[in-house]
This record gives sequence, structure tokens and C-alpha cells, in this order.
Amino acid sequence: MRYLLSLIFVVWVIPTNAQTVLGKWKSIDDQTGQERSIVELTEKDGKVNGRIIEIIYGPGDELDPICSDCEDDRKNQPMLGMEIIRDMELDGEEWEEGTICDPETGKVYDCKIWLDSKNPDILNVRGYLYFIYRTQQWFRIKD
Repeated sequence: MRYLLSLIFVVWVIPTNAQTVLGKWKSIDDQTGQERSIVELTEKDGKVNGRIIEIIYGPGDELDPICSDCEDDRKNQPMLGMEIIRDMELDGEEWEEGTICDPETGKVYDCKIWLDSKNPDILNVRGYLYFIYRTQQWFRIKD
């Protein structure tokens, strides 16, 4: 019986944990295809938030950039360590009702995130304003 319970636990829990949006994700600039940052998604009080934990610098990039164009509490704050995703709430298989900040422009958009249906190591991140939206794919960082 103990063996059977252990087997059920492994079969049920491991795939469930692999299907979470939580963890570290590599963001890709959808216009240039360049890697931009590592964002860590965490959950607190049932809401998911995301913070930049590493910036991937390219040629000519400003070192230690700040969000000079932000208009909220992120104004003139370093991008490294900045919370760019806030207050995402689970609705079925998607997290929504939160916001995402583009720290390069300072603009804040409504946001929705969900795992790719064919590959749970791909996170779809959609920022939108009314009916206009842009979706990026981020890639899971496996420790």
C-alpha cells in the first residue's frame, strides 16, 4: 500500500509541478529576437508577480539601466530587481487581471500569461491595451 501511495504521489505531483508558471524565465525581445533578461515569477497571497533578476546585455546596451520613463513607484529605479509583472490572478489555465511594465518605455499594460499548450517550458506573455496586444514567448530556465 505504501508503494502504491508513493507511486500515485510521484505520478500526480511531479507533472503538476512541471506545469506551473512559477520559476525563472528568459525573456526574448520579440522585435530583435535578442535575449533581454531573466525574470523570476513568484506567488504570494494567490497572485503571481515577476521581477527582473538578471539583465542580458547586448552590444551598445547601457549598463545598469534605470526606468527613467516610468510614471509610478518604478520611476528612476534600476531595472535589475524591478518588479515588472504585478498581481496576476489565476483564471482557469491562464493568469490575468494583472499588469506588465516595459521598463525600456515605462509603459504599463494589462497582462495575461499562460503556458504553451504543446510545451510547458514556453510561457506566453501578452501585454495589451484595449484590443491591441503583443505576445512574447519566454523560455523556462531549468536549475
